[in-house]
Amino acid sequence: MTTTAATTTTVSTVPQGAPSIPGGSRIGWAISDTLTITRRNLIVYTRIPEFLFFSTVQPIMFVLLFRYVFGGAIHPPPGYKDYADYLMPGIFVQSVAFGSISTAVGLSEDLQKGLLERFRALPMARSAVLTGRTTADLVRNVFVVAVITAVGYAVGFRIGAGVLAFGAGILLLLLFAYALSWGFAVIGLSAPNSETAQVMAFPILFPLVFASPAFVAVRTMPGWLQPFANHQPIGVVVTATRALMHGGPTASLVLQALAWCFGLLLLFIPFAVRQFRRRT
Repeated sequence: MTTTAATTTTVSTVPQGAPSIPGGSRIGWAISDTLTITRRNLIVYTRIPEFLFFSTVQPIMFVLLFRYVFGGAIHPPPGYKDYADYLMPGIFVQSVAFGSISTAVGLSEDLQKGLLERFRALPMARSAVLTGRTTADLVRNVFVVAVITAVGYAVGFRIGAGVLAFGAGILLLLLFAYALSWGFAVIGLSAPNSETAQVMAFPILFPLVFASPAFVAVRTMPGWLQPFANHQPIGVVVTATRALMHGGPTASLVLQALAWCFGLLLLFIPFAVRQFRRRT
């Protein structure tokens, strides 16, 4: 008597060569791919240390310039004993804002080299390309903020509202930097090359950074400019970050800053996704 064994074969719905989905979830797969792309972008920073070095040198130069060249001529508002205490929150926001331009440059370079087309051909979550890039730039901004904090202490900056409030200020400006990265992702995906992406980004940031309370009190500006300086996104985030780091009323200011951050995310993420689909 011969016994025949029946064998049941299960056909996987995951494309051949794709990594296993953590927990069988598409969300888990997207997170795994995002971490992979983030790691890839961070490795690029380690292989091109000059980029990380000069992205850190620029904010250090701004600290030294405003502290020792312009600081003697700028009088902070009442309540600030030292200009460094008024200056550093503005430097923090300015540093992460300019650092977010790297999102535009990096995406434009990847698009120009055809790398995004190759990513699209792989069995991976398409959202990971954008989220991985913005997350890697967020990690780089954390490093820059840590360096600038040390430089600020060296030039006289001191925390006035406690470590927890200072940490809340850092989290706020990092959230703002992440929102800006999505905006610059739109620019990077729209520009024909990385040089054009950088040229497109700076004219947007310059008036927002310098027509704000980042370096000087708004009351010293012309009357017609003051409403813009107080209520544009960088002005609001600088004021909220300064209140958290130095002390004073914070609730209303922080809520306004959070509204700008989440509003920018809601605006820019769909635009970036649409532009990514159009270009790839």
